Amino acid sequence: MAEAVLENNQMKIIQADFYVSGLDCPSCAAKLEKAVQELPGVVSASLNFASGKLKVALKEEKDIKEEIIRLVHFLGYEATEAGEIRRVEKVIKDDLENLLFKNPFGISLIISGITLLAGLAVWLTVGRYEIVNLFFTAGIIGGIIMPARNAWNTLVKLRSLDINALVIIAVIGAILIGETAEGIAVVFLYSLGNFLLAYTFDQTRNSIRSLMELTPKEALVISEEGEIIKPLSQIEIGDIVLVRPGQTIPVDGIVVDGNSDVDQSPLTGESVPVYKKAGDEVLAGTLNTNGILKIKATRPYKDTALQKIIYLLEESQAERSPAQQTVDRFASYYTPAVILLALLVAAVPPLLWGADAHKWIYQGLALLLIACPCALVISTPAAIVSALGNASHRGVLIKGGSYLEELGRIQAMAFDKTGTLTKGEPEVSQVILKTGDEKAFLSIAYALEKNSEHPLAQAITAYARLREIETLEVSDFQNIPGRGVYGIIDGNKYYIGNPLFIEQNGIDLTPVKEDIDALEKAGQTVVILASPPKIWGLIGIADTLRKEAKETVARLKKAGIQEIIMLTGDNEKVAASIADKIGLAHFKSGLLPAEKAASIKELKAKYRLAMVGDGINDAPALASADIGIAMRHKKTDIAMETADIVLMSNNLSLLPYIINLSRQTVRIIKQNILASVLIKLLIFLLIIPGMLTMWLAVVADVGTALAVTLNGMRLLKYREGGV
Repeated sequence: MAEAVLENNQMKIIQADFYVSGLDCPSCAAKLEKAVQELPGVVSASLNFASGKLKVALKEEKDIKEEIIRLVHFLGYEATEAGEIRRVEKVIKDDLENLLFKNPFGISLIISGITLLAGLAVWLTVGRYEIVNLFFTAGIIGGIIMPARNAWNTLVKLRSLDINALVIIAVIGAILIGETAEGIAVVFLYSLGNFLLAYTFDQTRNSIRSLMELTPKEALVISEEGEIIKPLSQIEIGDIVLVRPGQTIPVDGIVVDGNSDVDQSPLTGESVPVYKKAGDEVLAGTLNTNGILKIKATRPYKDTALQKIIYLLEESQAERSPAQQTVDRFASYYTPAVILLALLVAAVPPLLWGADAHKWIYQGLALLLIACPCALVISTPAAIVSALGNASHRGVLIKGGSYLEELGRIQAMAFDKTGTLTKGEPEVSQVILKTGDEKAFLSIAYALEKNSEHPLAQAITAYARLREIETLEVSDFQNIPGRGVYGIIDGNKYYIGNPLFIEQNGIDLTPVKEDIDALEKAGQTVVILASPPKIWGLIGIADTLRKEAKETVARLKKAGIQEIIMLTGDNEKVAASIADKIGLAHFKSGLLPAEKAASIKELKAKYRLAMVGDGINDAPALASADIGIAMRHKKTDIAMETADIVLMSNNLSLLPYIINLSRQTVRIIKQNILASVLIKLLIFLLIIPGMLTMWLAVVADVGTALAVTLNGMRLLKYREGGV
């Protein structure tokens, strides 16, 4: 169970999380949510059908977690506290016993299937229908016990009829009019269809839930007392964790001793293990393959990147896409309309026209069996959840179905430069002194830049630390985003930043103009340190272009992206050099973060636009675009908070993949909706000549729901070039 204590108008509230298995219909999930909501002590309840996660806000003095689990069981499902078991006890187990008996429709399927086969065997061998009728009646009674119990519990708790109740009414009606063969067929097909639906949807949910199994429950910590085993919940920042070959890394941290190849594929999708040594970052949930590592924990377990991914994925499943919202609105009117139509079909022809009552009552009962729009309602979440699961296993975090749908409509894409098209690991390549000695120069630069998170600032501080330069005290520190920083050291004003920033502060650049031009022509970014009126020196900083950048741009063009542009705060010469290397025709240089956001708004007036950045100094631009896509920054998880989509592996080549995944998802959603509507329409048309049968109605209803679910699940295996 995930628990958090919140304050709400002086009342303490406990947040409790559960996983529910066996859900096969969104309307059933909504009714279960309502039942939990009505329990005494529950402030609010929210059940996400796609993920099966139930979130309950409880009054602190009310400990009713066991009562919630009993209620869920009472209504025909199974619930487990989210933190109690690494993966929810699920329907899908390898052995036949668990497969049949953990599924809520397993027993009904066994009873109805055996009696149906026995009745058919008697009919074909002995030919005595009275014996056949006994088998069929026994099968109906045994097979509807579970649906009848769930229908009654729903009626008592929620005062409403669900699909189970409609099936029971139809089956009892079939017995009363002497159609026991139809009745047993309905029970068997209904049980089989829902058995398979529960199975397949739990499979889909577990494609994402499997992330929860990536970390162990405990870690081996090196302390003053020696090696001790601690639960992950007790690991503190600064603890040293020992991880042996073949073990899963339990914490986010920095390697302090040892080296090894680490398999990061569960989180980032990278197929090749990454070599890690002292000073490198490692993430919880990744696998240490061949060396012994000592890791210093940098986050508590609840704040690891893995836990944030799991949380955001579950939230993304709860977020409904535009297509799903439209379908849900239609479904709210569909069921009552079909029930009313079934009553009219059963009553009007016999009463008004003297038609055969047996025939039209039978038609009305058959119509009841398609009164739940399960196939239509499932058609969208089945595809969305599968696509989100596929993306997560490739190292792409998509925060919801609406972003997944919108991505396929993107016409233009804007890129930040530093940390996006380049690796974001710039290094000082040249220092040109104009005043004083290098040690004094670097000491001042280090003091000013050490408080900045900008990659260029970090390159300067790393360069200074490597040379064991001592820092100085800075007062009146100011950071001007996209330009530079200002501070006072020993009573003197200092500015460090790009040439424009220095010039704007009244310092003449004429003496260093040739040096600036030479560095920029070499593709280096220029940083100048000055103290009015003199210039202390220049620093040339170079960043490495991502090897996949050029190919990614070419593939995006091939995918139909009409406009690709680079937006950068760097100078025009450096920007032109980068653009030329990767095949970009357009770029804008010298932009502040606010100016990047303004450029995004201009582009949005012409195109549906995605912005790709590092999620740090381009957060306004990411927020302004139709879709914000961020590279995961090694030192901060801010990208996970600001962007709509996060590339966990920092691999640009995944951009064409997610665009094509989005388009394929939208295609499958359209296929599912079209199939659901056409099959329902065909069933309705069969009423006119009186050709609708009960077994056909069940096959059409449950079979279509199963078909759209399986069609959506194809996205779990999606790779570029086809499903």
